[in-house]
Amino acid sequence: MIEAIAVSILPVGFLFILFGGGVLFLQNNIEQDGSAPIHRILFYLSKYLILVLWGAMILQVWGINISYTRVPLILQVIGLVSWFFGFALLYIGRFEMGSSFRLGIPKEQTHLRVDGLFRLSRNPMYIGMYATVVAPAIYTLNPVVIVLGLFVISVHHFIVLSEETHMRETFGREYTDYCCSVRRYM
Repeated sequence: MIEAIAVSILPVGFLFILFGGGVLFLQNNIEQDGSAPIHRILFYLSKYLILVLWGAMILQVWGINISYTRVPLILQVIGLVSWFFGFALLYIGRFEMGSSFRLGIPKEQTHLRVDGLFRLSRNPMYIGMYATVVAPAIYTLNPVVIVLGLFVISVHHFIVLSEETHMRETFGREYTDYCCSVRRYM
């Protein structure tokens, strides 16, 4: 029961911070929603599918079986570890981004973040999101969840590549130097 509550609270809390932060941004005349760095339909579809995958994890943890097979305990544990690790990265990364956080390409000037988690990875929040998408695939072994997870990760990799192009254009040499010293993912 405690496990199910913890698994459920993490995405709900993150969405609260995400949308609550968006409201605070608007009060400061900042749009949290940037421009889609890839085709809008793919961009938003992949974002909403994350919620579907998170929902799959929550359903399975609450005992609403969406698996087509018995999932070995070791895979359930790996799924839970991936879930908690991913949300830790999402929460920490979001707070470290501060007012530079955007969904997509910023419409106004932001700051290049190179401290905290961003010293270890240029995209710690994407790693976190990938981990929270892999978690339900492992935890449920549901083929639909696995395929959707692969789709989301693939689309988000293209988002990362597009965002990197924007970062090079915006921050120039500073970003190029950063790329030379910090890897894209890990």
